[in-house]
Formats: sequence, C-alpha cells, structure tokens
Amino acid sequence: MTAAARFDLKMDAEEKDVIAKAASLMGTTMAAFVRAAAKEKAQQMLERESRVTLSRKDFAAFAAALDTAFQPNPALQNALTQARKKVRRA
Repeated sequence: MTAAARFDLKMDAEEKDVIAKAASLMGTTMAAFVRAAAKEKAQQMLERESRVTLSRKDFAAFAAALDTAFQPNPALQNALTQARKKVRRA
C-alpha cells in the first residue's frame, strides 16, 4: 500500500495499550490494525445508512402508491402550470 494521505490520531495511554495488544494478537502493526478496524466500521456504517427499512404497514402503503396511477396534487399542478408559462419550447 502506498501512503497517499496522512491521518494523525492522538489517544490516551490506555487506548494505545489496548490497540497495541489487539494488533499484536493479529500479528500486525498498530497502524495497520487501526486502519483496518476504521475501514471495516466505516463500511458497516455506510452500508447500514444507505438502506431504507420500512415497517410492513409502510411497505404496503409504498407498494400501493407504486401500483396506482399518479395524480398530481394541487400544489404540483400549480407548479406545472407556472413552469409552462415561463418555459418556451423550440
């Protein structure tokens, strides 16, 4: 791995000791251990946050909305009317 960017980290002695012991058990350096652990945690969080979870009731409402014909509400209808007045088509 080529170091393209740096990230400095300060920690107290107890944190450093815990990480050093864990890195030693893994047979790696502290830097490699922290880098791998941070990346794994970040990937888990990004995966979790990119999902949308719905209750059964909410999913049923969502599916029903997808299955019905679209009907613009009055606010959208007004916005479309205003846009048609302002936009000229070639």
